[in-house]
Amino acid sequence: MVKNKPRHLLVLRTSAMGDVAMLPHALRALRAAYPNLKITVATRKLFFPFFTGLDVGLLEVDVRGAHRSLVGMWRLAREARRLGVDAVADVHGVLRSAVFRLSMQLHGVHVASIRKDRAGKRRFIRRGGRNAGPLRHTVMRYCDVFRRLGLELSDPAPVVRTELPDSSEPKTGRWVGFAPFSAHRGKTYPDDLSREVVGLLAGRYDRVFIHGGGGAEAAFAVEMECTYPNVTALHGKVDLAGELELIARLDCVVSMDSLVMHMGALVGTPVVSVWGATHPGLGFLGWGCDPKLVLQADMPCRPCSVFGAKPCRYGDYRCLRAITPRIIADKVEETMPNL
Repeated sequence: MVKNKPRHLLVLRTSAMGDVAMLPHALRALRAAYPNLKITVATRKLFFPFFTGLDVGLLEVDVRGAHRSLVGMWRLAREARRLGVDAVADVHGVLRSAVFRLSMQLHGVHVASIRKDRAGKRRFIRRGGRNAGPLRHTVMRYCDVFRRLGLELSDPAPVVRTELPDSSEPKTGRWVGFAPFSAHRGKTYPDDLSREVVGLLAGRYDRVFIHGGGGAEAAFAVEMECTYPNVTALHGKVDLAGELELIARLDCVVSMDSLVMHMGALVGTPVVSVWGATHPGLGFLGWGCDPKLVLQADMPCRPCSVFGAKPCRYGDYRCLRAITPRIIADKVEETMPNL
């Protein structure tokens, strides 16, 4: 138990992108409870836009350079102490963050770390998500770390969109986003079905935006852009801040269990989330996302992994193919305002 509440709290999380995008929800709750608490978020510079408007300081963690090694984490701890940090919330919970915690603790800084409940997740998967309630959400686990440092706070409320952000491009008609990609095949929508989804969305709505990265993802998006005049491939056209702003202006975004789902949750945009090898009950559904907009197949073989990295035992990823393009398009229509 911490005798004195922190005056300057450092919160550490450097990956993965979707997990970092969930952190602002917990920080909103913390800031509401302690408006005068000094908060510094230590993360990669790429992720700084997630924390815009939260009244927090930012400390860059250079995971590919100065802070890449375990020695580098000691260096980062020295930088944090120079800022006057007196408490650390490690919401990452990996070896490198443990080294950072140890260095801070040896200098009298109070520390607390996330409890990921790996055993509970393995048990959930063994049971196929049956006869078991959902596990504690990641955002709530972040809040729990703050609580172990003596801070008292409620779980955050979902983000409610009140008005669209200003933009140089006026919005007319209905806009939707589509993000069929993920780091793992078990939660990436099949290529042929993705083409059908784009066709259906392009036929129903005024603008369709394809979210994704480079390489094959960019090639797919450009192909769709060339095929349909109202489709826009976003890769290379907007940075992370610009993509967040765009998502805030969409009427709905379709995403896998991946980053764009969490970006939609950050700005209060309705998200139709498509789940394959993974399961929302494992605690990774976008915070505040409507469970009625979750699409998943009831199959005895799923979920088969926490992060979607395990190869399909049948080789065909039938859990994803069971969610047809028509099902996705019709679910998007349910979210649409009557214009």
